[in-house]
Amino acid sequence: MARKVKDKELDSREARSKLKPRGKPYWRSIERGLHLGYRRLRGKSGSWCTRVYRGDEKYKVEALAIADDNNDADGIAILSFWQATDKARQRLTAQAKLTAGDDGPYTVNRAVDDYLAALEANGRSPAAIADARGKSQVIRSKLGDKTVGELTTKDLRGWRNELVKAPARTKTGKTRRQLDEDDAERARQASASRVWTLLRAALNRAHNEGHVDSNSAWRCVKSFRSVDRARVRYLSVAEATRLANATDGQFRPMVQAALLTGARYGQLCRLRVRDFNRDSGTVDMSTRKGDGSVRSYAVHLTREGIDFFTRICAGRGGNTLMFSRPDGSAWLKSNQNDFIAKASQRAGIKPAINYHALRHTYASHTVMNGIPLLVLAHNLGQTSTKIVEQHYGHLSPSYKASVIRDKAPVFGFKKDQKVTALH
Repeated sequence: MARKVKDKELDSREARSKLKPRGKPYWRSIERGLHLGYRRLRGKSGSWCTRVYRGDEKYKVEALAIADDNNDADGIAILSFWQATDKARQRLTAQAKLTAGDDGPYTVNRAVDDYLAALEANGRSPAAIADARGKSQVIRSKLGDKTVGELTTKDLRGWRNELVKAPARTKTGKTRRQLDEDDAERARQASASRVWTLLRAALNRAHNEGHVDSNSAWRCVKSFRSVDRARVRYLSVAEATRLANATDGQFRPMVQAALLTGARYGQLCRLRVRDFNRDSGTVDMSTRKGDGSVRSYAVHLTREGIDFFTRICAGRGGNTLMFSRPDGSAWLKSNQNDFIAKASQRAGIKPAINYHALRHTYASHTVMNGIPLLVLAHNLGQTSTKIVEQHYGHLSPSYKASVIRDKAPVFGFKKDQKVTALH
């Protein structure tokens, strides 16, 4: 249902009768780019008109109907303020459909299609478009055939809440095994919020383009709060050592490399022997950005890390895969899952971790050992400290605690010698 517009000067006969007669209408904004006007005439009933913004500071003004100043409204030739408001919205929507060359119902599917087309027209990256298309499938499955103008707040909020109850799914559509149930609900809420953000953007565009009269149905539906930041789980040094020792021998170097560099699984799978520089004590990594480009950066190693990569690369050709399966082929996507699950079980780590937790383990202990956040960010391939601060800043002994101790005011209060502590 469209939002009801109130106006103390126009919404009643008595109020309008107090206005000064004039040829220029009294305007009231109804929707973005749409105004309802009332012409106060001397000695006879006034009239309603509409004003629609056409761009370039130009408006189109059209007569609507006679106002119910002297006769009761009939909903056709004579309109009350509320009827004139509804008629103005209907005319705006009809004109938009006519301009688009379509007079059929404007469904959620069409709104999403138009929004995705706008993203492409605005030069969004192929990766961003692909991500939006993936999210749109969740929207289409339940809401796609519904007419946008018939959506209600109850419908939309219920649909959003149902997304949270659905099991997490991979890109292939298979249910993903939840490794940490404590964080599962937050992850589902975060996922639902991202899908809802896409739908809301598509609906807002539909409203701005005049395909629907009002945005009140979704204006009050909000995303879930405080769910974007995952609870970072990391291993103690002892647990990390146990996990590495419990990992199958053929995969153990991949676990050790992740703990020594904080690299992602895919990055390690792509490494070549030539990427290790013993003289500088670095490993050249690459990361794919959202626009499809590849950015390279150097990971600086500890002495233990230099010794490890020296052993791994000794006597091997520069173009050889640094880490490979026993037959020499590259590790494939998701090969790591079974190895990490079995190693977690053998090492007594409950609940079992995933491979990405190795990156968290490296970053968490690096921060707790006092490394500046900017240095860690660069070693993880981040261009700023934003993500590092978000996930690991609270672990840094110099991030909050020491700053407060150094900079907070000191009042010099003396101990009261007459007070004795109770035991």
